[in-house]
Amino acid sequence: MAGQRRSLGSVITDIRTRNGWTLKEMSQHCGIPVSTLSKVEHDRLSLTYDKLQQLGERLNMSMADLFADDTSPSAPSPVLGRRSIGTLDNAVRVNTPNYDYYYVCTELRNKRMVPVITRLHAKSIDEFGELVRHSGEEFIYVVEGVLVVHTEFYDPITLQAGESIYIDSGMGHGYVCGEGCDEVLTIGVMSSAEEDLSALALGHHAGKVTRPSEPSGT
Repeated sequence: MAGQRRSLGSVITDIRTRNGWTLKEMSQHCGIPVSTLSKVEHDRLSLTYDKLQQLGERLNMSMADLFADDTSPSAPSPVLGRRSIGTLDNAVRVNTPNYDYYYVCTELRNKRMVPVITRLHAKSIDEFGELVRHSGEEFIYVVEGVLVVHTEFYDPITLQAGESIYIDSGMGHGYVCGEGCDEVLTIGVMSSAEEDLSALALGHHAGKVTRPSEPSGT
């Protein structure tokens, strides 16, 4: 329901139910083990970035649509002046060890970009883990704190509040807090060469997804 925050488990269950699939049938379609899907549906497990990307690609769904409100129209419509007001209260929140993501304006389907507000917690690239890669491009603007950007082709660069970076997302990359900084607040936009963002995911690591009506602590 629009305006209600839901868990990743309920999102996966809704997709399976709409298609009339059993867990086994959904597993065959998306390539994710039955046991994993069952745990996700019962909110005992989340999905890594790679698995979220795999889910969208195998089911031929954009990641923006994967998390869109059920009441949103499923068919593409001409862009004649669409508008969406994004707030933290109506954002889809993804909690991970490295980040808290807030995906805003999720009720709009067939978007050419995915806006996200992020709070970063990882203090080092070792804590962050393996660099991530996905299709498209991304723009990151530092609102508060000091951000260190690691990429596979360049030396790490430090960004202060008010500074920004634009990168090709297919290049391995990772974002961590600068020295002496406990948290960094950023605003980002991810985009893709794909018309429907079909290969663009909404997260990079294992985490829990909640929709606007679900308390963030559940």
